Amino acid sequence: MAWKLATDIGGLPWKNFAKEAWERVSITVKFLCAMHVTSNYICGPQLTMGPSMLPTLNMSGDVLLVERLSTRFGNIKHGDLVIACSTENPKKTICKRVMGLEGDRVDFSMANQGQSQSVVVPKGHVWLQGDNLSISRDSRHFGPVPYGLLQGKIIFRRNNVPAPSHAQGKHKEADLAN
Repeated sequence: MAWKLATDIGGLPWKNFAKEAWERVSITVKFLCAMHVTSNYICGPQLTMGPSMLPTLNMSGDVLLVERLSTRFGNIKHGDLVIACSTENPKKTICKRVMGLEGDRVDFSMANQGQSQSVVVPKGHVWLQGDNLSISRDSRHFGPVPYGLLQGKIIFRRNNVPAPSHAQGKHKEADLAN
């Protein structure tokens, strides 16, 4: 009788309760593992902000879908927008355009210098530049970027449209009432 009381408190058999809880935890862990693998190794969202890619990307931020298989299999071409780990600060992620692949000669000039410079991109590297050349810190400042720092290629962009302010919402309601 004491055993029955210990295993059956409140009308719930603890064995069935523990089994169901374990199944739910197991499903949740499997789902989270699948999301981690998908987001880090196949494709996932990325939020970007800053002026270096104006006018292609908004300064206030865009939500990007980043496909990560192209960089793993070497399927990067001239003109692709990519996400890379910053060479100056490894905790930062940068978004730039591929302007040169290994073996390419890239001609560029700095915004404050009038003379043009030429660089041959070494093997295993890419040349990245922002679209807003006067503001962007890119390969013109830190040189070619190792291919291993590329994290993915941008395949879709969604403008990050800010929500209307409280005052705008009232104005719209007033217009609808009339």
